[in-house]
Amino acid sequence: MHVPDGFLDAPTSIATGAVAATAVAVSLRRARHELDDKTAPLTGLVAAFVFAVQMLNFPVGAGTSGHLLGGALAAILVGPWTAILCMTVVLLVQGLFFADGGVTALGTNITLMGVVTVVVGWALFRLTLRFLPRRPASAAPAAFVAALVSVPVAALCFVGLYAVGGTADISIKAVFAAMVGWHVLIGLGEAAITALTVGSVIAVRPDLVHGARPLLAARELTVREPRPLVTKGDRSE
Repeated sequence: MHVPDGFLDAPTSIATGAVAATAVAVSLRRARHELDDKTAPLTGLVAAFVFAVQMLNFPVGAGTSGHLLGGALAAILVGPWTAILCMTVVLLVQGLFFADGGVTALGTNITLMGVVTVVVGWALFRLTLRFLPRRPASAAPAAFVAALVSVPVAALCFVGLYAVGGTADISIKAVFAAMVGWHVLIGLGEAAITALTVGSVIAVRPDLVHGARPLLAARELTVREPRPLVTKGDRSE
């Protein structure tokens, strides 16, 4: 999904750049509430994993490419604000040093892959948990839904941007078919990988999964619920 230089006009690129800059600025302030002695080391591992899977891309037609995105996974593991920063760093390195995505399209790529996937993935993860049992194991199916939907939504947002400011000689129907169609399939693969990764981490160290911490707290409250006291009078009866 890395958008190349010149694929969108200047006003659209500037607008998405402003959105990306605002999201990063807010994330820098909010991420301090997510980072702790457990999240900080995991953040580097998440960024490295996302970087690796995003480098494995392939053309999907209409002048762009497809690959796993990783935004939902990052949000679930380290929190949404930290995830936006992780994704931004990954996309900056890819664009500046590996020519993966245009430099003038950095704002667009960060908005689509670093903001949309994280926000949609995190929102769906939290929403899905409301309909599942309050236990850590529920994080894996919720992660599946979050990743499954976040990928095609990001592709659909790209189609919307292209409809507003696309400069290539490609019809909007062709862009829609190539991007959304392929990214629905990519979403299935990413959903499976995200659910397996989250489930594996929870099986070993559930305290490392940011999105599962409320579930752990609920389990601890249930386990520590005090038993009613039995008095001597109750025993005699």
